[in-house]
Amino acid sequence: MTVPLKDAEVEPGATGDPDMAEYDAFMAAHPDLQAVEFLIVDPNGVLRGKWAPADALKKAFGDGVNFPMSIHGLDVWGREVVETGLHIESGDLDGFFRAVPGSLTIVPWAKRKTAQVLLRGHAPDGTPLRFDCRNALGRITKALAKRGLHPVVAFELEFYLLEADGASGERTPQPVGTAVGPDRQRMYGLDDLAEYGPLFEDIRAAAHTQSVPIDTIVKEAAPGQFEVNLKHRRDPLRAADDVIMLRRIITGCARRHALQATFMAKPFIEYAGNGMHVHASIVDEAGNNIFAGGDGEARLGGVVAELIRTMPQALLLFINSWNGFRRIQPGSYAPTRAVWAHNNRSVALRIPASGEENRRVEHRIAGADANPYILLCAVLQAMMDGLEKMETPPPPIEGNAYDTTVGEQLPDDMDEALQLTSAGAFCERALGPELARIYRDLKRAEILAFWSEITPLERSTYL
Repeated sequence: MTVPLKDAEVEPGATGDPDMAEYDAFMAAHPDLQAVEFLIVDPNGVLRGKWAPADALKKAFGDGVNFPMSIHGLDVWGREVVETGLHIESGDLDGFFRAVPGSLTIVPWAKRKTAQVLLRGHAPDGTPLRFDCRNALGRITKALAKRGLHPVVAFELEFYLLEADGASGERTPQPVGTAVGPDRQRMYGLDDLAEYGPLFEDIRAAAHTQSVPIDTIVKEAAPGQFEVNLKHRRDPLRAADDVIMLRRIITGCARRHALQATFMAKPFIEYAGNGMHVHASIVDEAGNNIFAGGDGEARLGGVVAELIRTMPQALLLFINSWNGFRRIQPGSYAPTRAVWAHNNRSVALRIPASGEENRRVEHRIAGADANPYILLCAVLQAMMDGLEKMETPPPPIEGNAYDTTVGEQLPDDMDEALQLTSAGAFCERALGPELARIYRDLKRAEILAFWSEITPLERSTYL
């Protein structure tokens, strides 16, 4: 993917307060609005919120919509995790959730005229909620801006399309296309794109309506697996918003076509997992790529060194689900070691082939179900620290990184990843102490839930 860094958009206001003028213009364009969907992203990257009548929308652009702040203390199943301290033990306090500027759009797949708007949290005293993941990313973005630095970010997102199992008639998840042969890989195949052309046209149309900048759509490495690439943004918050909205668009449009879309990191043992890659560079106030020019290589080296150094203790911020660690397998294009290279897809950190004005890093660890705000918190914090330290990175890998013993082995186990995160200070630095503590509490609860489950394989083996 070529990223024209010098043409990167300047998008002011993404971290600012909502403007009532945006609400007024929207209502003037949609006087027949019937409903609104309020959207909040929790630390797991799960969209939560509520449906409301259209007249409730104005609150989001004023004092805010009341929600329990404990919405950020729910596990991936939506259950209260008391260790977070956000629930009944503290009175389950309400906060005020206000509209993210520029996020108010129509929901094209809704059966009645419906709007959606993304919200970010504020405490009862009006200050931004420090454990809201969007606010955490805003803090890092502002810290970089104070240094005259502006990240340019683009995401790539993989997913499966699933259909019913025609043989059994049950709703057994199966990748589309396996009915004509489970080995139908057809990577980069145009026929598979054409076969689901009407769905992808709906996805593109919905993305256009919601200002989500889709670039390319690609057939990926397994039956029914596809990838959507998003265009770059000179605003990490908007780039992360794009991921959340794109997952919602693909899911909603697939449902209208009697299909199911899944961003589960490893839905099938026998097929490739779903990854979420992020391309990141940094431009100065004049819009010039700081990785270009005479000092560009040294700056890139400093960034790479810190990204590699912090990678093991940040792994749980990149892979946020129990299932996601199943994706970390040799030969799977999911990295297994904290190593980097130029133009090499077997590594965790890749420097894509490009001219120096487009020089960037591609972070290849996260699963498609990751929280993009938390992912970017970790990536951008390490990049910012790396520019301050300016250390020399280890030598780049040559050839197949799965065959090397160089670099630290990345855990393939969620509990080990949590231990590494808890032992270091990077998580607090990247997320802030409040969100870091809550995130670890949520992941610990998830681990305990899986440990307490007896699997069907265990029963079939030992009963």
